[in-house]
This record gives sequence, structure tokens and C-alpha cells, in this order.
Amino acid sequence: MKTMLVTGATNGTGYAIAARFARAGYGVVITSREGDRAAEAAARLAAETGAWTKGAALAPVDEAQIIALFDELRAEGRTVDTVVLNAANLGIGMDALTVDYRKFMEVFETNIGWNFLIARQGALQMKEKGGGAIVFINSNTAYRAIPDRCAYGSSKSGVLGLARALAVDWGKFNIRVNCVLPGMIKTVRWQTNYNDCRSAMSNFTPLGDIAEFEDIANAAYYLGSDESRNTTGAELTVDGGNMIQLYPVNIPEGRG
Repeated sequence: MKTMLVTGATNGTGYAIAARFARAGYGVVITSREGDRAAEAAARLAAETGAWTKGAALAPVDEAQIIALFDELRAEGRTVDTVVLNAANLGIGMDALTVDYRKFMEVFETNIGWNFLIARQGALQMKEKGGGAIVFINSNTAYRAIPDRCAYGSSKSGVLGLARALAVDWGKFNIRVNCVLPGMIKTVRWQTNYNDCRSAMSNFTPLGDIAEFEDIANAAYYLGSDESRNTTGAELTVDGGNMIQLYPVNIPEGRG
């Protein structure tokens, strides 16, 4: 049985990714900053799918804890075939003129540094197995800036460069490294219209809809499974076509 690990997977997009792999027969490791929540989500997923699951705590940016988790998996007779890096520091509300430098850099430490450390431990096990897949859940803001998110957008741009570099370095081990770039997703914040997010221009896509959790999960599964065996260093954008627009052209009547 193949095993995958997904970060930030107690709910929302991360949990949908875990469920997609579980339904395909993978054993699933769910991580969260809070171990209790990870254990609860893993138990829930096992009950829903019958898959082998494990919940584990991973706190940014603790390399010793990351190494310990991968060593623990090895001791249990499991090494990872796929790592999906979903957790992120969202870096919300950062005015570039006033944001504290430490807060600014924390976004990079999580989104680039922490994810690199997890990817590296996964790659070490994949190298032994003759291959594997690493998927970064990135963002279309890697290309399209939004207000007061200077650290988040620039860190996501950095992830694209990191993924390409790792794809080149680890390709000789048959390790594939790719990125999913979501746009707006129907999260709890979207459902409750937090900060009037339903009025944001990113809602008005050429397809007239934004992503469900399962849309991102399906993209992650494609890049994280053998279905994409000859794809590495690539980006799969899941944003209803939002990023191809110069300006929104499909605005519902009364909203423009």
C-alpha cells in the first residue's frame, strides 16, 4: 500500500486532499499544528473510507519534529510515496509600510522554509523507494498580487522557484515536484462572506464559478499519483480561468 502525507489537513482543502488519496487506496498521514486535531481528523477519515490513517503534530519550523515523524513512520513499516504541502501562513493584513519585519519573515519561514524541510525528509524516503511525488499547494497570487498580502504573494512566488529547483535536483531519483495554483476557494470565510470576500473580483471567473475543495484535491491527486508519471516542475492552475483575464468579463447582473 502506498502512503501519502498531507499538511494542514484537519478540514477544508487539506482534508479533501487526504480523502481523495484515501479513496484511491493510499494510507494517509494527516498533520496539523495541533496533534489532537490531527488525530481526530485521521480517525474520522479512517471511519469514512476504511483507509489506514495517522494523525501527527507538526509545528513550524521544527526540523527535529519533522525528522522524528518520518523516523516514526519508518519504524511503523511505512515510508512515504507522496507529500502534499497544503499548510501555509496566510500573511493577512500586512501593510508593506508598517509591517514588523519579523512577522513578514515568518510567512517565508512557513511557506518556503518549513515546506522545504518537510519535502526534503519525504524525498529522502522516496529516493530509497525509487521515486515519489511532492506537491505544493500554492496560489495564483504567486503571479497576481492582492492588497496587503506582500509577504504571502512573494512567498508563493518563491515556492514556484523552489519547486522547479527541487524538480531538477531530484529528478534523477524519479522524484517529481509540482505545484497546484488555486484561486478563490469556497472556504468557511467565503461561505460566511468574511470581509465581503464574495464581492472580490476573483469571484468573477470566465467559468462563472470558483473552486470547491474537491477541485483542488483532484488536481493534487493527479500530480501526486502515477497518473502524472512524466510531469515535473509544472504548475496546474485551478481558478476558473481567473488568471487569464485582463479584467473580469463575466460579472453577474447587478454586481458590476
